[in-house]
Amino acid sequence: MKEKMNRRRFLKGSALAATATAGTLAAPAVVKAQPTVLKMQAAWGGGIFLENAQSYVDRVNAMAGDALQIELLPVNAVVKTSQMQDAVHRGVLDAAHYVPAYWYSKSAVASLFGTGPCFGWSSQEVLGWVHYGGGQELFNELMEKLGLNLVSFFNSPMPAQPLGWFKEQITDSSQMNGLKYRTVGLAADVLLEMGMSVVQLPGGEIQPALKSGLIDAAEFNNPTSDRDFGMQDVSKHYHLASFHQSQEFFECTFNKQKYDSLASEQRAILQYASESENSNFYWHNTRRYATDLVRLQDESGVNVYRTPDSVMSDQLVAWDIVIERLSAEDAFFARVIDSQKAYAKEVMNYLNLNQPDYKLAYKHYYG
Repeated sequence: MKEKMNRRRFLKGSALAATATAGTLAAPAVVKAQPTVLKMQAAWGGGIFLENAQSYVDRVNAMAGDALQIELLPVNAVVKTSQMQDAVHRGVLDAAHYVPAYWYSKSAVASLFGTGPCFGWSSQEVLGWVHYGGGQELFNELMEKLGLNLVSFFNSPMPAQPLGWFKEQITDSSQMNGLKYRTVGLAADVLLEMGMSVVQLPGGEIQPALKSGLIDAAEFNNPTSDRDFGMQDVSKHYHLASFHQSQEFFECTFNKQKYDSLASEQRAILQYASESENSNFYWHNTRRYATDLVRLQDESGVNVYRTPDSVMSDQLVAWDIVIERLSAEDAFFARVIDSQKAYAKEVMNYLNLNQPDYKLAYKHYYG
């Protein structure tokens, strides 16, 4: 009896073992897929703009998980900033993080996507035009006209850029005449119309150029970046508010073939992470700019002024001249301008009627 029981247990155990072995052999081996890695070079070597680029990358990576990752490279890691667009077009880079003003030499229309004329709107409304006023479609058409193998998303509405740093306080527009001044994009054309001599320099070269006397005055973008560059060490006269670059934002551009090869959900992540970064940029950067402006005044003895209305009025006149000239030379430029003006006229009519005078409330509480 004992022998029969043992025999039954042996046969039962053998059957279970055989079943387990068969199951093990039948199960497919699980191989973890390697993520698609996009190499994105930024136009920034450090500072708050590199933080902003990293913030966009972090959003993509967090949402895409193991399927897609972006590796952010600093300025000049693969190519120079002036070569970034071509590098993405050719597939040397998968992506780039910069501003359209850095490649506007290929087409003046590029500057209308962030560094164009002020039709009474801010960066927020220009991005509204991109998303809901036909701007993105016009940009895509521009890419086709230029034969560029690119897909771009725009984000991070910047506050108006300061007029910048001067050797003395500017109280009248006539003081601008003949000054050697650093800026980029169509702003260069505008300030040339005002009688200035314009030099286009990368951010890191501005402070040394001002210190050496190569230029008389300069702007970059904001109090935080200016402070990081050490502008307060070469000038104590800082002018806020200007129409030369009163609206700007970042461009995240991707090689179109690489972009099209991604799964639809991955392409959506690249787009919606860009839109999400709009809010984060505004909250994060506005706070930093405000804090660093106070530090420039209190710690570095910088005199901060609001740019006189005479300068800004003359800037608008100069913009009119530049717009008329370029529209006559390029029908597509004229189309983009007409689209922007139509959008700004309607949207700003509502906002100007609806928005209270926030400065009135500020003075009420802070004097």
